[in-house]
Amino acid sequence: VQLQASGGGLVQAGGSLRLSCAASGRTFSSYSMGWFRQAPGKDREFVAAMLWSGGYYADSVKGRFTISRDNAMNTGYLQMNSLKPEDTAVYYCAARPGRPIPTMEYDYWGQGTQVTVSS
Repeated sequence: VQLQASGGGLVQAGGSLRLSCAASGRTFSSYSMGWFRQAPGKDREFVAAMLWSGGYYADSVKGRFTISRDNAMNTGYLQMNSLKPEDTAVYYCAARPGRPIPTMEYDYWGQGTQVTVSS
């Protein structure tokens, strides 16, 4: 699976962005999808993950971010609302066979897209 993340940018605190993750190469619908982020000087951390419906979220984004996917379009999304300066990071999408997990054990990774939230 090849993944291409996009949709990052500069936004003011309180604003919204929607990240996209375009997948190609295999049947995307059979893979769990995850979003992770890495802020400068920090480790990469889990943001959200899902398989077919619902989603699992880090406590820091719960109620503000929503993960979703359109299997017909082979694309996953991360809707980010009420953004805070501490959400500033490079965001990565990832995929793995099997159930979604909140750790780094994903087999496929996109290249990352920068999200910057100004105060």
